[in-house]
Amino acid sequence: MPQRQDIQESQERLASSAVEFGRKLKFQKNNAFQVELQRRVDEFFLFTGRQKRDCPQMYVKTAILLLSFALLYGLLVFKAQTWWQALPLSILLGIVAAGIGFNIQHDGGHQAYSSIPWVNKLTGMTIALLGGSSYNWHWKHAVFHHMYVNIKAHDSDLDIGIFGRLTPHQQWFSFHQWQHYYLWLLYGLMAIRWQLYDDFHNVLIGQIGERPYPRPTGWELFIFLMEKGIFFTLAFGIPLLFHSVWVVLIFYGVSAIALGIILSVVFQLAHVVEEASFPLPLEDTGRIDNAWAIHQAETTVNFARYNPVVSWFVGGLNFQVEHHLLPQICHVNYPAISKLVEETCQEFGVQYNEHKSVWAGITSHGRWLRRMGMPNSIE
Repeated sequence: MPQRQDIQESQERLASSAVEFGRKLKFQKNNAFQVELQRRVDEFFLFTGRQKRDCPQMYVKTAILLLSFALLYGLLVFKAQTWWQALPLSILLGIVAAGIGFNIQHDGGHQAYSSIPWVNKLTGMTIALLGGSSYNWHWKHAVFHHMYVNIKAHDSDLDIGIFGRLTPHQQWFSFHQWQHYYLWLLYGLMAIRWQLYDDFHNVLIGQIGERPYPRPTGWELFIFLMEKGIFFTLAFGIPLLFHSVWVVLIFYGVSAIALGIILSVVFQLAHVVEEASFPLPLEDTGRIDNAWAIHQAETTVNFARYNPVVSWFVGGLNFQVEHHLLPQICHVNYPAISKLVEETCQEFGVQYNEHKSVWAGITSHGRWLRRMGMPNSIE
């Protein structure tokens, strides 16, 4: 039998969380596309015998990534004696940390890693290795971003402050005309801000971006502090026992910048490109002029679908359309179901966006940044 969690249950869960704290934005109610897609996906898993979660490939990938992280961390902290040894190790550590986030943490946080809740909770907590909070990530990404993707003031992933203008509905400043140059550098600093400031600030004010959310209490607060404690111990506590303060800070910065660039660029290729839409609620109804599933597809863009190396490293996030429609299916299944999703989109007249390569996505993002930096792009 098909597993019980599906697109509609995922949508209802997101909507319930979103309305629990703050306002709920409504979508049109025509769900024919969503229902038919779910039927075909369930039928696919039923007849192929594939598992939606608890996939053996995922356990192998988890072991590879975690062992790689441990090896690189051990070499960097305990073995490296010169800058030319520490520099590549720091960069590689940031890259592997990003891989852990894309694969283990991301699937766990979406309940896509396993059908066992505590396994998802544990794998979601690997965000501690990246310096984040699984609680804040749930609200910022799994709820606000996934429910309201690319909608200003609702999707906090679009908010990078005054430094960048990512949608035509955000305020324009004159320096944005150069953002297609300088933002690539600032992306590298976003992980540092996230690790050292954002999570703490969000908890203190009870708000992520423009959206209020419930501060962690009890067990969730304990986990928040534990995850942050693990990160600070690994990033600073242990290294300071063997190296000077400046050495620790420099190579922490190198790893964090590598992590920040990779995380930021992969996200931007999925949503902040020319092909994605950035809708606003209709003035007369206050609704988004699409059903939820159609909105997910048309605000999202795939890239490098047929590149297995990219797919392996980014945890299937190059299949963003499939991920946003089916977030509780393990990403190792996305290549197998992507053609089915594409065909269903075509039959229902739903836009299915993709770039053939990573480079095509990067250049599209660059062109979009340049366009959003122009004063005549103001709406």
